[in-house]
Amino acid sequence: MPLYEHVYLARQDVSAQQVEELTAQYKGIIEQAGGTIAKAEYWGVKTLSYRMRKNRKAHFTLLNISAPPAAIAEVERQMRLSEDVLRFMTIRVEAHEEGPSAMMRKVDRDRDRDDRHDRPGRGGGGGGGFRDRERGGGDRGERRPRDSDENSATEE
Repeated sequence: MPLYEHVYLARQDVSAQQVEELTAQYKGIIEQAGGTIAKAEYWGVKTLSYRMRKNRKAHFTLLNISAPPAAIAEVERQMRLSEDVLRFMTIRVEAHEEGPSAMMRKVDRDRDRDDRHDRPGRGGGGGGGFRDRERGGGDRGERRPRDSDENSATEE
């Protein structure tokens, strides 16, 4: 049976429980058509790169599916009809990835990095980022003339 990775985005104003119910509904459709869900990962609410149907954030969910193409077609049809689903994408793969997906590994890596950097003496105030002021960057309200501004003033 063909293997697929399927990711769908649900609206930001639905609850995580409603997203789980949507996932269960799609699992039922796939299992009814003779397929199986190898893995279902809820990635959480993430910020979108651009607005989709007036939403700036969305719930992301990954499904690793082993199912006939007809089952995938039916799930995609149901997602098109659902107003809670903003986008979806299904990709046929040769093999499913073992263990957590790249998105889940990234979350773990970020959490580990934050834990390492939460040591005393590492917070705010220190150097970095303010060196432009020393070089004459001035306040934001000041405007330093450029060479082209000075030349245009003398030509007039």
